[in-house]
Amino acid sequence: MYEIFEKLLKEKGVRAADVAKATGIAPQTLSAWKKGESKPKNDKLQKIADYFGVSLEYLTTGETSSGYYYDEDAMEIAQEIYQNKDLHMLFDMTRNASADELRDFAKMIELMQKRERHED
Repeated sequence: MYEIFEKLLKEKGVRAADVAKATGIAPQTLSAWKKGESKPKNDKLQKIADYFGVSLEYLTTGETSSGYYYDEDAMEIAQEIYQNKDLHMLFDMTRNASADELRDFAKMIELMQKRERHED
């Protein structure tokens, strides 16, 4: 587990002390895990997983059964697009759009929403 923790630290550009402060886990506890002097309990592991935006499974094994989603938000968005045929259609239509085209689409949708709410 600690190897994955160190990998996440490096990827996110944070220090163990930052994680300790944000999660309320004592730095000494993290140090004991690193040295193999103690094993982390699930509640503390979950705090770390939440901090990094990964699943508990990923933090403990380096793998995830949810496929290739790195965080819960991505998985939820993908599921919503999959289940909603209108969102799916919109996603398909804009999949190969440039950044400028996406901004133009977003402005057009905002304008349409304002008109529907009579916010001209």
